[in-house]
Amino acid sequence: MNITVTPSQLGGTLEAPPSKSLTQRAIAAGLLASGTTVIRHPSFCNDSVAAMGIARALGAIVTEEEDSITVFPGERPAGHVNINCGESGLALRMFAPVAALMSDSVSVTGEGSLMRRPVTMISEALAQLGVRVETAGGLLPVQLSGRLRAGRALVDGSTGSQLLTGLLMALPLAKGESRLDVANLTSKPYIGLTLRLLADFGLTVINDNFRTFTIPGNQVYRAREYSVEGDWSGAAFLLVAGATGQGVTVKNLGAGSMQADRAVMRALEDAGAAIEVADESIKVSGTNLSAFSFDATDSPDLFPPLAALAAGCDGASTISGVGRLRHKESDRAEAIADVLGAMGISVRFSGDAMVITGGRAKVAVVSSHNDHRIAMMAAVMAASAAGPVTITGAEAVAKSYPGFYDDLNRLGARVS
Repeated sequence: MNITVTPSQLGGTLEAPPSKSLTQRAIAAGLLASGTTVIRHPSFCNDSVAAMGIARALGAIVTEEEDSITVFPGERPAGHVNINCGESGLALRMFAPVAALMSDSVSVTGEGSLMRRPVTMISEALAQLGVRVETAGGLLPVQLSGRLRAGRALVDGSTGSQLLTGLLMALPLAKGESRLDVANLTSKPYIGLTLRLLADFGLTVINDNFRTFTIPGNQVYRAREYSVEGDWSGAAFLLVAGATGQGVTVKNLGAGSMQADRAVMRALEDAGAAIEVADESIKVSGTNLSAFSFDATDSPDLFPPLAALAAGCDGASTISGVGRLRHKESDRAEAIADVLGAMGISVRFSGDAMVITGGRAKVAVVSSHNDHRIAMMAAVMAASAAGPVTITGAEAVAKSYPGFYDDLNRLGARVS
């Protein structure tokens, strides 16, 4: 699908989309719980749909209503299990340990860009906990053999925290205490999010400064009603639209959230945007924005909205942490540079940093690179461009934020 965004002044009030990261974690918790879990205000994006499919493949009964998902664990699967993670990196890395806990023979596959993303970190960690892992040259599909067992493992956290999330969710149900020693952990806020969700479901994990995690075994997930908070990752684009437009208020967005992408507030403030924080809402507006510097190592999903913000600032902004972008839905660093370059915005790389010199975006046809965040970045930039911008592969937003273009329309964008 192609969409064209014609320049328009964005402004107004919206509800933040629900968090897909918390929705997926809650689905996994419901699968592992002792009774029926009801997830209120969930995200129904493609990644959440993939998580529901995995839960069903692992024996859960999952039903969907207009604004809720109900998960009942059902019978654990007998025999070989096939799970499909769609294009969700979180689903792959989180559910691999969970599936290995529940079955001694599992095939894991995916779709699209996920088939090109490396999976060696799964092999290295699970092998230490009793699971034999066979990959297709370091890529999907993956075959898991043998049950996940309690024990001690060294986990490399340099490429992200999602596998650690899966281990932290699975090992409380193992028969015995486990210890995870984690080296070079990035995205620490996401682990904080996981630990809080585990506590909400009645589990105990002892965290020693995000370097060692001690996990008592034989624990029980307590089924519950769980409400999903607004998603800072998706809302970041709306807040940037407010800074580069007429001002946007995003409701259902808690300033005290543990989500990593809440850090967008620091960048907006450094750029000179006006920020008003109220009870569960954030308003951002701005004029004469100036260049900023930001380290996105722990919040790599902020690169695209911050690139859109940098394009609207006077001067050269620096965003570091580029190494975290190489194995996303696209090579996200190159995708950002390609789209901004096509729109006439200067981008250069300096070591692990991206340097973006602001200016008015020009008329262009750009590709989403089949990456939801690149499509959203281009659409936000297009609203203040010198003329219409066409985005090819615009349907990629369905991965995390299916209603994104509708929300842009509500803010006054002209999207066709």
